[in-house]
Amino acid sequence: MEFKSYKLSQLVKRKKVSAKIEPEKLYKRVTVKLYHKGVIQRDEELGVNIKSSMFYVSSGDFILSGIDARNGAFGIVPEELEGAIITNDFWCLEPNAELLNKEFFLFLTSTSFFDYICKICSDGTTQRIRLQKDKFFDFEISIPSVKNQLILVEKLKLVNSVGSNISSEINHQLDLIKDLRQAFLREAMQGVLVSNETQNGATGADLLVEIQAEKAQLVKEKKIKKGKLQEAEMLEGLMFNVPENWIWSKLDDLTVYITDGTHQTPNYTEKGRIFLSAQNVKPFKFKPELHRFVSEEDYQNYILNRTPEKGDLLVARVGAGIGETAVIDRDIEFAFYVSLGLVKPFKSHLSSEYLAYVFNSPYGVKYAKGNISSKGGSAGNFNLGRIRSFLIPLPPLEIQERIVAKLDELMAVCDALETQVKQSQLTNEQLLQQVLREALGA
Repeated sequence: MEFKSYKLSQLVKRKKVSAKIEPEKLYKRVTVKLYHKGVIQRDEELGVNIKSSMFYVSSGDFILSGIDARNGAFGIVPEELEGAIITNDFWCLEPNAELLNKEFFLFLTSTSFFDYICKICSDGTTQRIRLQKDKFFDFEISIPSVKNQLILVEKLKLVNSVGSNISSEINHQLDLIKDLRQAFLREAMQGVLVSNETQNGATGADLLVEIQAEKAQLVKEKKIKKGKLQEAEMLEGLMFNVPENWIWSKLDDLTVYITDGTHQTPNYTEKGRIFLSAQNVKPFKFKPELHRFVSEEDYQNYILNRTPEKGDLLVARVGAGIGETAVIDRDIEFAFYVSLGLVKPFKSHLSSEYLAYVFNSPYGVKYAKGNISSKGGSAGNFNLGRIRSFLIPLPPLEIQERIVAKLDELMAVCDALETQVKQSQLTNEQLLQQVLREALGA
């Protein structure tokens, strides 16, 4: 198949349909997500509030962000955004039908080769790197005739169909692994994953008495204060039966104290003391590496009555990851933001890892998300009152440790399965890209 070289200026042109903005009309404004995640509606705005020059786009148009094209910010306008508007920062590109079939062009833009074009044609200062018009339109690529493009399009559709089926199967397998994790956690919380026999006949009730006595002494000595509780939510399907030698206990009764991070807006610095927020906590994973810095003076203010230590738990209190919990697994000094809760358990009586499993279990996740219609409940804020009132299925310490050991083993198996499936997913994507590159002569 013969390929011929053309400058992009010969193959595509910017389509600019000026929008005459009417003050009383409501307009859909468009943006493009990074990393090939598509064209979406940014917002709706009355014409009276729109001051920039705007341009119409139609469904099926290909647009890219002049600012972020190097990061994969381009895609096809969906049907629901027919007649939406864009600023001059977005480029709507239309292929020259005499040289470039539109479907072939869209396949081309789905390859890493097009990413490469956008990257090397972007330039500017650190804060204002943009796709440069002259560089982009002067870039040369080789393509076959339109007749052969149509042949390739049919072959590429078949390749994409096969790849899509493989991708769907891989995603199904990942969902099954996720379900398997949840099933193990559910069984652990219900006391059916491991044996509930103990060597000395100890019970969860005995353990609770020991912890409460120790906490009462600390309160008496005025070393700690009682936390403010909130009635625990009894969401439908939330509670379950536990073995006879277990007991339900409020988390506050099992902890030295529970608090949150500083409510002050942090003033970040280029170096200084470590400062963490909810982004540093994922289920079972304490991730302080991507931290920010604050000054020594601010650090001292932020850590008042908040002294995180190895073995304590951090709980995400807001956002999409609400309730996600990790154990602090290393000796590290840091301050943290109000988006995190700090749970300091009586470590001589409790397994911190067991508490983390409770928080990250289907039971814990459902409680954390809460019921927005109930008193004090919020789907967007896991407040301290609710954290303190969280009912923990409490087995004796021996059984807690047994559960943790078994779950660690099972989660490691799930991790290995997930790694294998994700490697298959990566291989599938690489093969598809290779087929596309070869078919397009890129």
